[in-house]
Amino acid sequence: MVVSCTLLSRLLPIRTHKIHHFFRFINLRLILVSGKTKEFLFCPSDSAGDIAQYVFENWPEDWCQEAVSKAEILRLIYQGRFLHSNVTLGALGLPFGKTTVMHLVPRENLPEPNSQDQRQKSKGGNSSCCSASCSIL
Repeated sequence: MVVSCTLLSRLLPIRTHKIHHFFRFINLRLILVSGKTKEFLFCPSDSAGDIAQYVFENWPEDWCQEAVSKAEILRLIYQGRFLHSNVTLGALGLPFGKTTVMHLVPRENLPEPNSQDQRQKSKGGNSSCCSASCSIL
């Protein structure tokens, strides 16, 4: 298991096994397209961009065939949605002490935010939660 915390790693040269006892971390299991996995510990203040950078700089040896040229193309997918680089783990409300699974994929650009909505509309579905007939009580 690999431990990272952006601020902590800059300030405190503490051994990995001791950090876990003093701070609350979020355990992430990252899955590559190939199916290979690796677990990492991150702070709630770490963003998707921080995580991508950290993983790129500490690329696991057993992932060598999936290596990428730069951290900026690594994207996290959580619950079927791409995370923007500024989204923090804390903002997602991820639990401490449990493993959260995310996919890590190489992708130059994020898809348009409404691309799924547009596909559903073209199939005749209504993707919005409310229509003109909704009323809020």
